[in-house]
Amino acid sequence: MLPAADATRKPAPARVRLRPTMQSDLPFVLSIERDPANLPFITPWERTQHEAAIRFPDFRHFIVEGGDDLAAVGFLILIGCKSPNQSLELKRMVVQSKGEGYGRAALRVAKKVAFDDLGAHRFWLDVKHHNLRAKALYDSEGFVVEGTLRECVRGAEGFDSLIVMSLLQAEFGARRAQGLELPA
Repeated sequence: MLPAADATRKPAPARVRLRPTMQSDLPFVLSIERDPANLPFITPWERTQHEAAIRFPDFRHFIVEGGDDLAAVGFLILIGCKSPNQSLELKRMVVQSKGEGYGRAALRVAKKVAFDDLGAHRFWLDVKHHNLRAKALYDSEGFVVEGTLRECVRGAEGFDSLIVMSLLQAEFGARRAQGLELPA
């Protein structure tokens, strides 16, 4: 008989890496973006929008690979990579398998890319007000609520509000000093 799991022990972080999205990845991207489990929380793009994001220098479109075999488990998009204001947006992050730690691990890698590789001063995002799981993740990863864009996006059942959140470079540095972020 195996011993019971220690409820206070946190699971090991999921293993993920980000790799640039290729045209051949777009069927996967579109399939998880249009998955009924994800649709209430995002505004899906057309294929041509994803194609443009792959090519446009101000964007970074990544496939999230995870697990021991580093299979595709999701994707994320960064916008503002060439911004003179050093304000970078996490435009979209969609993970296929929920609750396995891939979203948190991918977000940590995205923060490292934003601040260390792309020189961001501010890393921001918006999240639909009813996406409580994502909101809790962003809260726990140091993002601060800046405000709410009330009823600004048309959804299936009316208009949705967006909560705007951000993390500043100094806040990221403080979290890193506490061991809460990936090392430089």
